[in-house]
This record gives sequence, structure tokens and C-alpha cells, in this order.
Amino acid sequence: MRSPRDFFKPLAIDAPEPVREIPFKPSRMIHFLDFSNEKMVAKVPEIAPQVDILLGNLEDAIPVDRKEAARAGLIRVGREMDLGETALWTRVNELASPWVLDDLTELVMEIGDKLEVVMIPKVEGPWDIHYVDRLLAQLEAKAGLERPLLIHAILETAQGVINLEEIACASARIQGMSFGPADLAASRRMKTTRVGGGHPGYRTIADPDPEDPDAPRPSYQQDPWHYSIARMVDACTSVGALPFYGPYGDIRDAEGCETQFRASFLLGCVGAWTLHPGQIAIAKKVYSPDPEEVAFARKVIEAIPDGRGVHMIDGKMQDDATWKQCQVMVKLAEMLARKDPELAQAYGFERTVEPAGATA
Repeated sequence: MRSPRDFFKPLAIDAPEPVREIPFKPSRMIHFLDFSNEKMVAKVPEIAPQVDILLGNLEDAIPVDRKEAARAGLIRVGREMDLGETALWTRVNELASPWVLDDLTELVMEIGDKLEVVMIPKVEGPWDIHYVDRLLAQLEAKAGLERPLLIHAILETAQGVINLEEIACASARIQGMSFGPADLAASRRMKTTRVGGGHPGYRTIADPDPEDPDAPRPSYQQDPWHYSIARMVDACTSVGALPFYGPYGDIRDAEGCETQFRASFLLGCVGAWTLHPGQIAIAKKVYSPDPEEVAFARKVIEAIPDGRGVHMIDGKMQDDATWKQCQVMVKLAEMLARKDPELAQAYGFERTVEPAGATA
């Protein structure tokens, strides 16, 4: 058994020290781009300021004959373009593929100082993370990096979901996890071809009306992903990592996308993948706290500065548990306000952003 103290020792000589706490930056959307496409590369200066995370995709949706071009395009973006405060991530090819070793080697050696997070597809257990953990340490040492790259695991198989707690604890590099509904549906033999969201056949139905047994019975569509997303949220938050919803595949269905994103936000996810520019505004709206809720949370914190006791505020009981919820809400609003002037104004933080817990 590995000693817990060893988690904070580099896994290669001259590799950077592992992080002791995962940084929590604005993470409302991970925007996927194919940098083998010159038109997408040309749009980076326009898109980067609109998103929290820009991801160069190397895996699914990248044809075999464009894998190397996508990698080269990502390296070019990392070298030549100033993304400002927007984080640069990548999704490499799956660990069983013939491309992943070159993905990791070239990216770390060429732009390891620009990349923040490496997304690993189809993680099935801690053994996958251990392999990437050691390899990254060796490459970081060789490249002379001063900051370690972080690992983001995608849950796309039944085995990965079964092992998600062990995956979360596998390395100090674990930045977070994303939920991959399409591959997971295939792994589970689910009878759906949808990428995320509900299904009209997955429903609950009310009992017959005793006074009118033949009357239509109310029926409601259910969320088949609720249990697995909740487990992912618990696994991530238990180790200080960040949970994300993954893709919503029907680009034209803005209402369905917003509904799925909001369900994940309420469960604890900090953001989601955006596959089309039209989904960026949806993610920004959903994963930014509502201004009215922020205002009420600030009111609670002002009324209960130390979080102690039971208080009635606007007719609602507030105690230490709700005070903690308000702290979470206000701290997130403060962070987003520093990035987004429109949100700063909506939250009433136009001039200064006070730390949560201070008098508003």
C-alpha cells in the first residue's frame, strides 16, 4: 500500500512537486475545438475571451488521418496565441490507442508550460491514472517544467463508474472528472442513441384514478444519469476535485441542453462541455449563480457573520448548514465577478468584491 505521504513526492527525479490543493478557477464551460481545422484555429482569439476553458480535442470526432494535424494545431495555439485568463486543456486519445504516447510526449515537451490539464478518456480504474501520473512526471522532468500538469478523468464505461471513488483518490494530480453519457450508454448496453439528456421512454407514471380508472394517467420523463452524476460529484468533492457534466449532443435543442446542464449544476457540477458556440451562453447562464440567490446569500452572511445560531430571515429558518451553502454561493459569485464585468454588476460587485463572510 502506498503511503499517503508519498502522494506529495514527485514520481520522477527533477519533476515538479505535486499540488496539494486543486485550484478552483472559473470552469463553467470546457469548449472543445478541433485544431486540425484552420478555420477553428483562426477563431481562437475571438472565442477564447468568451470561455473559461479552451480544449484542443485529439480523440473522438477527430478522424484518424487528422490526428497528427490536430496535435500540431494545438501546439501552435499553445506557442503562438495569448489566451489571457482562459485555461488551455487537451483531451488526448484513449490509453489503448496508438496515438496517446505521442500525444503526451509532444504536448508536454512542446507546450507543457502552457497546458494546465490533460483529459484522459475512458478511465476504468486507478491503474490508468497511475500510468499517466508516472509518465507525466518523467516528461515534466525532461522538459524542465516547474508546474505539474493535472489529470482530468472521463467516466465513459461501467467499470469506470464502479471504480470512480478509487479513481478520484489515485493521484494528487486529479483535477476533476467529466461525465461521458454516450460511451457510457454503449458500455451499459442502454437502448438510446442520444448524447446526454433524458429519453422519452424512460418515464414514471401515476397510479390510475380510482374514480376514473380509464382516464389518462400523468407520466413524467426521468433522468437516467442522475445516480451516476451524483456519485461522481461525491467522489470528486471528497478529494477536492471538480465534477463536470460532459456533452449535450443535440446542438439545436437549446432548452434540453439548458435543462440537463441545470440539473447537473444543482447536483454540484461546476461546468459542462460546450461543443458549439451556441452552447457557451447556455453554460454561462446555468453555471453562474442567479443574482437573486446571491443577494439573499449575502444577506444571510451579513446577518450571521460567524455562522452560529438559528435565525429567521425573510420568513425562512437559517442556521450553520444554510450559512455554509450561502458561503459556497457567494464565493463562486465573487470569483466569476472578477472575470465577468456583466456578472459583477448583476451581483452588485461593481466596485469591490469583498470576501465571503465580510459585511456586504
